[in-house]
This record gives sequence, C-alpha cells and structure tokens, in this order.
Amino acid sequence: MDKEVAVLQRKLEAELKNFKDSQKEFSKLVQTQRQLDGQYLENKSILEELQLLKPTNTVYKLYGPVLVKQELDDSKQNVSKRIEYITKELKRCSENINQLEQKQDKYRANLQKLQQQYQSQMAMAKQ
Repeated sequence: MDKEVAVLQRKLEAELKNFKDSQKEFSKLVQTQRQLDGQYLENKSILEELQLLKPTNTVYKLYGPVLVKQELDDSKQNVSKRIEYITKELKRCSENINQLEQKQDKYRANLQKLQQQYQSQMAMAKQ
C-alpha cells in the first residue's frame, strides 16, 4: 500500500511541475503579447501621421545618433511591413496562448484526479 502511495505522490509531483512550467511559459507569452500590442499601436500611430504628410514633405529616420533623409513612400511602406509582421506575430502568440491554456486545463484535470486518488489512498492507509 505504501508503494502505491509513493508512486501516486511522484506522479502528482511530476504533474504539478509540468503545470508550474506551463504557467511560467504562459506568463512569458502574455508579456510578449503585451510588447507586441504596444509596438503595433505605436506603428499604427506612425502610419497615421505619415498619411497626413504631403509628398513634398521631408521625412527623416533616426539611425543611432544620425537623422537620415528618407522618401515618404519608403517610410510608409516600411511601417506597413512592420505592422504586417507584428500582426502575424500577435496571431502566432495568441495561438500559442490558446494551446497553452488547453494544456493547462488538462494538467488541472490530471492534478485533480491524482489528488483524489492520493487522498483516497491515504484514507485507506489510515484505516
């Protein structure tokens, strides 16, 4: 009986470790998603500002400590590509978060089942 309880306890500990690892990964993904959201909003506002400019306006891009002249169309195109890339990354991140949530649900269910088995084994051992 003690051997069964020990095996069950090891399974429970392993499942709990997996669950905690998935929670850490989830936190990292949520943080990444927040960063991407911020970048997306920033680039959206930049694009809106660029749309307000006339073709005769001059646009400069900051490269390190130097301002470099850039064509308005090139600037719009670069920002649009950046927004497209960030959108794809946000979608990928969201999909990963959904998959991880499903994984965590499975871990929770397994943990509950193992806890119930462990508690019933401990109750039987006390009798």
